[in-house]
Amino acid sequence: FLCSFCINGLYGATGFYPRFLFDLLSSSHEISYEGCLLQAFVMYSFACCEMSILAVMAYDRYVAICQPLRYHSIMTRRRLAALVGSSLAHMFYFSLSISVTSTKLCGSKLQKLFCVNVMIYELACSKSDTLANNIIAHATIQIYVLHGFFIVWTYVHLAITCTNSKEDRVKFIQTCIPHLVSLIVFIFVVMFDVMFMRFGSKTLPQSLMNLIGIKFVIFPPLVNPIIYGFKLQKIRHRVAGYVNKH
Repeated sequence: FLCSFCINGLYGATGFYPRFLFDLLSSSHEISYEGCLLQAFVMYSFACCEMSILAVMAYDRYVAICQPLRYHSIMTRRRLAALVGSSLAHMFYFSLSISVTSTKLCGSKLQKLFCVNVMIYELACSKSDTLANNIIAHATIQIYVLHGFFIVWTYVHLAITCTNSKEDRVKFIQTCIPHLVSLIVFIFVVMFDVMFMRFGSKTLPQSLMNLIGIKFVIFPPLVNPIIYGFKLQKIRHRVAGYVNKH
């Protein structure tokens, strides 16, 4: 699960940073229409795969803590592969969303450093596909709200279960706190980004809008390796040894 988490983070970063670095070195800040749709697909699928992986990891923690003796019989290699595959397969769903978004544009300026469906659609000449876009948008929201409810239910159940003994509380802190920190950081930046795109002021300086826009591709990929890296004993002991030595 940590490996898929890492791969998805690299996938999302690849959708933004190469193009961003190219724009920094170029005097012309333009992107092709096809390239913009591809970037929107990568950014959306990265975000939703991240949420799916967090939900799968919550289920894994639930089985590990609530049914430790049956963990290896429940979380078999086949089931692990199916869970990881299903969480990463969500990106194919967004090919449908991108196909609906793709239409003739009557504008060319995006108020963001990377392409997203909402802003591409705002530039469309025709809004004839509004119904299809609304259906896909509402379906996406419902799917990932259910993911969120599942994660919350899992951790509430784990917290109640782990109050029975000190050993269970320690296990909960060691295995679940890093996951909860990742989840809180990710949900905060995604919700802030969505709310700002929908209701944010358009009169803010462009530099501030750029800074607000890129937090989505800075904080989760930066925080997750630190959290889970220090959680792994070999890395933690290696860092502690280096600090003590110097």
